[in-house]
Amino acid sequence: MRDEVTRHLEAAYPHEGCGVILRAGDAGPWRVRPLRNVSPRPRTAYAFSLEEWLAVSTEADARGEQVVCVFHSHVEAPPTFSREDLVQAAPAGEPLLPGVSYLIGSVHQGCVIWVCEYEWTGGDFTSHQG
Repeated sequence: MRDEVTRHLEAAYPHEGCGVILRAGDAGPWRVRPLRNVSPRPRTAYAFSLEEWLAVSTEADARGEQVVCVFHSHVEAPPTFSREDLVQAAPAGEPLLPGVSYLIGSVHQGCVIWVCEYEWTGGDFTSHQG
């Protein structure tokens, strides 16, 4: 799973790559679903298209899966949870996707060199290095 995420983030370079990780139940298989970055500023931000997000949601429902992680990259920058990441993930001060973690990969010169995972705890996203 991690290799699939890494390959997608490196292939998206010099833009931010993005996608989701899905899982069927607590013990089911994991599945990586890369998504297109449709942000108007793809070197410094990511965004999913509404059509593609709807397709992923429909597909997940049909397969009995849930989104468990949203992933994206930061280009030539550390994998810190940026202000823009926070605004996207919790625009009103609460996560849009409760229980979903956020994985950020730092991509330098086309290679993922550092990854951090963030979870909502205590009213903010806190990191867990991976």
